[in-house]
Order: sequence, then structure tokens, then C-alpha cells
Amino acid sequence: MNKIDEAVSCFMNGFNCSQSILSTYSPKFGLDYKIALKLSTGFGSGMGSLAKICGAVTGSFMVIGLKHGRDKIEDVEAKERTYNKVQDFVKQFENVYGSIICKELIGCDISTKEGRKIARDQSLFKERCPIFVKEAVKILERIL
Repeated sequence: MNKIDEAVSCFMNGFNCSQSILSTYSPKFGLDYKIALKLSTGFGSGMGSLAKICGAVTGSFMVIGLKHGRDKIEDVEAKERTYNKVQDFVKQFENVYGSIICKELIGCDISTKEGRKIARDQSLFKERCPIFVKEAVKILERIL
């Protein structure tokens, strides 16, 4: 199974968008799968269901950090490289969808009870979010 299929399958099986991205890449970078799932839980649905930055995007930021992030305070180059990769990711994602904001992407403000009901009733999570997960993986595969 390729990374796109793995991440989309993870999402369709009930994990959130951020979990789907981070857990797909976690073994490659030595991060325990279960820890990846736990770590990324709060980033789903636009960061804790606040409809802010898309969880597929934040999950991707964490993957970029796993590959390029710094683990020594003096490693300024790693910090800059990570920031550059994050900026490149955002540019590519926005070029396709115009935003990285969850409520703009799915067309509904899920930070409200009414918005979550609309999203569920209209199957917005099942119809739209897998598309963003897929695109996030495509971009990651290009920039990693």
C-alpha cells in the first residue's frame, strides 16, 4: 500500500486527518505508531475541532519536523530548513485549495455545534477531508 492509500485508509477507518498523516510516516522516522496517533489527536478538525489550520496540514508539519527538525539548539540550519519546508508545503497546498484553514476548506464552521451537525449531515468529513489528506501526502512525497 502506498503512502496516499495508507493515510486515506487510516482516515476512513476513523482516525482524524492529522493522525492519518503522522501515523503513516511515523515508522519511517522512528516514531512509534501508537505515540504518533496520540500525539496528533488534538490537531484534528482544524486543531481540536476549532476549524483553524487543517489537521492534514498540521500532521504534515510534524512529518517535516521529523525529517528536517533540529534536536540541538545550535542547529540553526535545521530550524531554517524546517521552516522553509513548512512554507513550501503551505504554498503548494494553498495553490491547490486556496487555504489551509479547515472551515474554509470544508465550507462549514465545525467549531460550532450547528456547524458540526451540518458537516455530519452533509458527510463533509467523509467527502472532503480524504481529498485534503491525499493532497497533503502528495506534497510531502515531493518535498521530503
